[in-house]
Amino acid sequence: MKRSELVAYLDEYLGISEVQDYGPQGLQVEGREEVNKIVGMVDAHLPCVVQALEAGADLLFVHHGILWGGAKPLRGAHGRLVRTLMAADLNLYAAHLALDAHPEVGNNAELARRLGLEILERWGRVNGTDLAVLAAAPNGAKMDYLVDRFEQTVGPVQLVQHHGPRIVHRVGIMSGGGAKYVEEAAALGCDLYLTGETSHAQYYDALDAGINVIYGGHYTTEIVGVQAIGRHLQEQFGLEFEFIDLPTGL
Repeated sequence: MKRSELVAYLDEYLGISEVQDYGPQGLQVEGREEVNKIVGMVDAHLPCVVQALEAGADLLFVHHGILWGGAKPLRGAHGRLVRTLMAADLNLYAAHLALDAHPEVGNNAELARRLGLEILERWGRVNGTDLAVLAAAPNGAKMDYLVDRFEQTVGPVQLVQHHGPRIVHRVGIMSGGGAKYVEEAAALGCDLYLTGETSHAQYYDALDAGINVIYGGHYTTEIVGVQAIGRHLQEQFGLEFEFIDLPTGL
């Protein structure tokens, strides 16, 4: 498939231009013109790029790209990363907030699907876009069951705070670094909030709000969107896709 056709499709499908992010998203590094194999990863640091090249990638699709904020000199570790991408003629495509927010293949929608939850609405506004989902557990679900289901369908849980009811009906989900939204989730009537990572301060926010929280890890809660877009591209175009797991433990 021609790179230009794939990029145009991804830009439109993910709504890249509609989401204000912290740096340019979409095709961040232009490589070879023909794309036969896509490798998906959460991050685009040098060890990730090396593994993608070893897997024979023509395009590396990531959640966390290499362009954030203002201009950064091409020296040191960042310079080595860019030189490696350019020398290998490897395309790099990044979708950050757009992948969090997507209603079909987004991290939060996909987490709800894997937990068997019904999405009710979106919330958790970041830069003008609602990233999080509010979901319902049909007929209620035990907290222990949802923890087990996360570990079976997504990955290992880092921390569970049991401060709410044992039976869960409403669930707020925001992948990655969403701990600061725990009070907003409680205000929406959530019995459970699922996010990635936390801090000491947010621990007590959850306790005071009387809400259960599952911290699935920043990395782990953001593998699902990359995997979902890979399945979508396989079904849509018959492209080869491989997800490479390179966890940070965070």
